Amino acid sequence: MTWLKPSWQAVLAVLLCLVALTLGAMTKPEAAALAQPAVTVAYPYMGAKALIIGLLLVAALASMVKLAPIIEAVLLFVGAHAVAWLLIKGIGGFEGTALAPYFLLLAAAWLLAWRCVALLSSLRPSQSVARNALRLIIPAIFGAWILIIWEAVTRGAGIPFILLPPPSAIGARIAGSLPVLGADVRQTIFKAVLFGYVVGSGAGFAVAILADRVPFLRRGLLPIGNMVSALPIIGVAPIMVMWFGFDWPSKAAVVIIMTFFPMLVNTVAGLAASGHMERDLMRTYASGYWPTLLKLRLPAAMPFIFNALKINSTLALIGAIVAEFFGTPVVGMGFRISTEVGRMNIDMVWAEIAVAALAGSVFYGVVALIERAVTFWHPSVRGG
Repeated sequence: MTWLKPSWQAVLAVLLCLVALTLGAMTKPEAAALAQPAVTVAYPYMGAKALIIGLLLVAALASMVKLAPIIEAVLLFVGAHAVAWLLIKGIGGFEGTALAPYFLLLAAAWLLAWRCVALLSSLRPSQSVARNALRLIIPAIFGAWILIIWEAVTRGAGIPFILLPPPSAIGARIAGSLPVLGADVRQTIFKAVLFGYVVGSGAGFAVAILADRVPFLRRGLLPIGNMVSALPIIGVAPIMVMWFGFDWPSKAAVVIIMTFFPMLVNTVAGLAASGHMERDLMRTYASGYWPTLLKLRLPAAMPFIFNALKINSTLALIGAIVAEFFGTPVVGMGFRISTEVGRMNIDMVWAEIAVAALAGSVFYGVVALIERAVTFWHPSVRGG
């Protein structure tokens, strides 16, 4: 039996399919039709139930045979995603009627997708193009299945729209509200977040250099930094609104406060990261403070500095959105979230959250790419 290589995901998927077959009806209308065969009842999956279970069984059993990993991954990908599409498409118009077999088959498809991602993660291609493609494909499949399960469960279980709208409704709201979302992004991100991020991080870096040069500043500032970093945003934001007004400068001030001290603390720690042997070598070359700083200590501190920049990329967005809850013009992501919650337009709230998450991910990704270009010498970059 050397031609067999069963995985626990595939075995469990087959068992779930068999249990679903034993239980029978996938939805309440189907159960009603089976209970009264003489009555014509329209129900979902009339012609697709056998196809769904067949696709799952074929994909699961094929993955138990010794195949090339890439072929097995393709079979699992096609089977899992085809079943997910059939399940979501079939429940349309019958929301809230799903029974246990529906969720069992969804779980079986998810297990096959899990096996697909595990296989792709085990691949070690020699070509850089293939490696870069895998870095994109694996998280894309993982993220897609979060949305698939979200969509299938909310529709199948009939979760009230006001509690949790399905991703398709959120996507439709985003597509229909692009001008409003664009104005909110300009107000919150391109004004408050970017200005506050640059000023706060730049000021934190400059003060860290000064504190490194002047020891009493380092001893005095760092404890204060730890205290200020613990200040709640909801306490600082109203004060900044009273000081700087309702427009974006008050939100930028909150972002500056939130990003200043992470940069200060990380830069000070990074400037102390260079080893004694390297410093002794610089002293043997008669290097003063500034040549040593520029040629040794700052390059050694770059991983710490970029760590602060990545932390600040998320803190800045959070700070600006929360600050907009305490006073803003009739535009902005935080203003829109607080207003639409009051109107019970939950799909618009989720649309703003999705846009904020996308913007934050792009912001973080840009900083991470710059980090890879600047710290190419670091073991964490060379190894990954």
